[in-house]
Amino acid sequence: MADRFRGKTVLITGASSGIGESLAHVFADEGARLALTARRLDRLETIREALTGKGAEVLAIQCDVTDRAALDAAVAQTAESFGGIDVAIANAGFGVTGSFQKLSTNDFRRQFETNYFGLIDTIYAVLPYLQASKGRLVLLSSVAGRIGSPWNAPYASSKFAVTGLAESIYYDLLRDGVSVTSIEPGYVESDIRMTDNEGRFRTEWKDPVPQWLVVRRDPAARAIVKAIYKRKPQAIITGHGKVFVWLARHFPRTVRFVQRQAALRMKLPAELASRFGEE
Repeated sequence: MADRFRGKTVLITGASSGIGESLAHVFADEGARLALTARRLDRLETIREALTGKGAEVLAIQCDVTDRAALDAAVAQTAESFGGIDVAIANAGFGVTGSFQKLSTNDFRRQFETNYFGLIDTIYAVLPYLQASKGRLVLLSSVAGRIGSPWNAPYASSKFAVTGLAESIYYDLLRDGVSVTSIEPGYVESDIRMTDNEGRFRTEWKDPVPQWLVVRRDPAARAIVKAIYKRKPQAIITGHGKVFVWLARHFPRTVRFVQRQAALRMKLPAELASRFGEE
C-alpha cells in the first residue's frame, strides 16, 4: 500500500458506483480521509462500511450536484469534519444518448445540468478550501470529450465542454497553487452505459460495449490516482482511449470516414435501437 495521500482529505462526487467507487477504495488504501457524495445514499453507506472496515475515515453524504445548496452543505460538512479539503474530484455524471433528430433541447439541458453546470458548481463550492490547501482539482471528462460519435451528441458535447473548461482554468488557478487535472477515460467498467436519459439506472440493460474493450475499473482508478498525485494537467485512461485520441489527432479524415460508415450502415439490435431512440 502506498501512502501518497496519507492524512489528506479527498472529496468525490458520484462515488456510489463505477470509477467514483473504485477511486474511493484506492484513496483509502493510500491513507486518505474520504467524503463520498452521490444521490444513492444506500450505496454510499455500503461503500463507507467496507472502507471503515479497512480502517479508513469516511463520510457518506447524499448530494445531487444539480442542487447547489446540497453541494455547499456537503463541502462544508467535509471541511468541518476533516479540517479542510486537499483533493476534490468532480466525477458525477451520466449520459443522454440518441440520434439528434429524436432528441430535444431539453435533453441537452438535462445533460449539461449534471455533467457541466453541476461540475462547475462543484468547483465553486470546493475552491476556497483547495486554495487554502494548495490542493488538487480533478475533473472527469472523457475520450468522448475529444472525439464525437454517432448517437452521442448530448454526452459528447458536455464532455467537450468539460475538457475545454479544464484546459482554461488550469491557467486561471496557477497563482492559487491549485492544480487542475482532466481525466479522460475510454470504456471503463461502469454503470453509466446502463443509465437511461433521465439518469435512472436500468438493471435490465446490458452494457452495449464489447466486453473485450472494457477496462476493469480498479486498474483505471489506480492510473487516475497516479495522475492526480503527479498533478498532471491531462490523463487519458485506457490504452484504447489513447489510441482513439491519437488517431483523431493525426488522422482526422480517416476517423471521420470510419464514423460516417458506422452512422450510415450500422443496424442496431432491437434493445439498442430502443435505447438510442432509433425504433
